[in-house]
Amino acid sequence: MAYSLKEQVEKPERLAGGHRLCAGCGASVAVRGVLRALKPEDKAVITNATSCLEVSSYLYPYTAWQDSYIHSAFENAGATAGGVEAAYRVLKKKGKIDDTFKFIAFGGDGGTYDIGLQSLSGAMERGHDMVYVCYDNEAYMNTGIQRSSSTPRFADATTTPAGSVIPGKPQNKKDLTAIIAAHNIPYVAQTTFIGNFKDMHEKAEKAIYTKGPAFLNIMSPCPRGWRYEAEDLAEICKLAVDSCVWPLFEVESGIWKLTYEPRKKLTVEEYLKKQGRFKHMFEDGNDWMIEAAQKYVDEKWETLLARCK
Repeated sequence: MAYSLKEQVEKPERLAGGHRLCAGCGASVAVRGVLRALKPEDKAVITNATSCLEVSSYLYPYTAWQDSYIHSAFENAGATAGGVEAAYRVLKKKGKIDDTFKFIAFGGDGGTYDIGLQSLSGAMERGHDMVYVCYDNEAYMNTGIQRSSSTPRFADATTTPAGSVIPGKPQNKKDLTAIIAAHNIPYVAQTTFIGNFKDMHEKAEKAIYTKGPAFLNIMSPCPRGWRYEAEDLAEICKLAVDSCVWPLFEVESGIWKLTYEPRKKLTVEEYLKKQGRFKHMFEDGNDWMIEAAQKYVDEKWETLLARCK
């Protein structure tokens, strides 16, 4: 069935408005896009690691979630979702549940790349029929914009402040999507918000309805941590994709496939200059940072192209 944006936006919302996420935050866009890929007749159990998303969408007794919702600790969203999925299979086998449930875990990069990596890896290796979605905003935004292993090199974060001692974060970003792909699970994909959301919808639908474990990594910018104007969210994501900072691809049954290739590959500089966290890179004498960032992105892009061929 061909993708129809009109049909998707007419589906009932599974994440209600009125939550406390910031204007211009990518997390709510990611969640709404993923949940919209569910069939209307299917139910879902949502597991949410401690994060901006959790504290902003659930404050007892109020919740923005229309489906069953579990707030787990930072480190165990993968284990929690896997445990519930295992219990469901047992109850389904015994005839105690008739409805079809899907199991989706959401975590930020802090609870996915770092604190929850062991739990996530275990759930993927055990083969639970679930989807883990990382909304990647590239720092610990909920607790004060501290660097995570997802934070890009040279980004100005509160624990890696750009100054005379260090030029922002010294290390490059961890490639978590490739790490999860190395688990040899049925489906892994990387996406974000561009155009008519077709790429994100199709990948979310595949992830949810592919039997076995699946993983989605969604670039989800943060206006406070990245320091951009709220209305620039979609433009930032488009620049990330067209500069190949955040390429769009999927790994299906071990086969790597590029799902979008820019007609004109932009320079990394065009992506960086829209964000205050990289402002220092454009100061006199710091050209080497932009050159290093470009070199790293080019090398990663060529590696990805080779994998996809």
